[in-house]
Amino acid sequence: MMEPALLQEIEQTIDRLVPVPAFNSLLRTFVKDKAGEASRWGETTRHAHYMFGGNSPHINRIAALTELIVLALDIADDLQDQDNAEKSWMQCPPELSLNAVMGLLMGTIGELGRLQAEHPEETFPDPGEAALIVMNAVNGQYRDLTNDIVTEQDYIAVVQQKSCMLLKLAYFMGYASVQPVPPVAEQMELLAGYLGVVSQLSNDLRDVLRYDIKNDLLHKKRTLPILFLLADEEEAFPVIRQYYDGEIDRNEFLKHKLASVDYIRESGCVEYTEVIKTLFLQKAEETMDAIPAADPAWKERFRELVIGPKQPDAETSDATS
Repeated sequence: MMEPALLQEIEQTIDRLVPVPAFNSLLRTFVKDKAGEASRWGETTRHAHYMFGGNSPHINRIAALTELIVLALDIADDLQDQDNAEKSWMQCPPELSLNAVMGLLMGTIGELGRLQAEHPEETFPDPGEAALIVMNAVNGQYRDLTNDIVTEQDYIAVVQQKSCMLLKLAYFMGYASVQPVPPVAEQMELLAGYLGVVSQLSNDLRDVLRYDIKNDLLHKKRTLPILFLLADEEEAFPVIRQYYDGEIDRNEFLKHKLASVDYIRESGCVEYTEVIKTLFLQKAEETMDAIPAADPAWKERFRELVIGPKQPDAETSDATS
């Protein structure tokens, strides 16, 4: 759940940007819907800020902008995929939700400029850089929508251009006003790249085993576990390949739905994906260790938020057990 103080800051931002009562109310509804999720985008921005020694009195306002940008991209993603019907932005006319996307994206970039104008003595995240990060995510979304994935290398590239950009944005919004030592931006981008893949692999494993409309197989997506299945040379279960090649339609494929899930569980794709996920998580841990934070206590809080508590070394664990 979103912190009440952050939710209040978001609503105040909407009040500044949207004087039209009905539109204002609609955006507040979308925000409250998003606030009920387990996402921590604004909190990540705050932790990144404090980790590098930041003490801006405006960090909550900046974190609110992070949340609003991610909300806009989430709405756009759901409008494009048409697979999240319970969300409030999917239950109103799509043209209004699209208007919300445009308003949120333009408004948040404008708010960054307003912050700099109101407090010229301070440093804030550059609106142009924030916009470029979002544009990179949009490019990745295009590749995802057009299913521009054939190999595992393609998959990783698309994930790092799409999903990882949101993490990069959340980190950037936190540290950009602190101006830490030069290598930090590169290290934080690496961290976002690794953790974005870890998160996406978790989502892909969940979605390939679902029984509902969000099942990735139904949409003929090429995620890492599905690429593993499609590479099965023994053709132990040809239905998936036939569906992807257009030899059978969705209705015919759905007749084999339970058998497909059983095959997926036995195929080894889950174990394979977990191995790749572990490798990227290890790289994230190594990158996190190398980041020169100004405040070690906040670095540990940031680690716990984005990765989880640091695990003791095996030798240390054995020695103390």
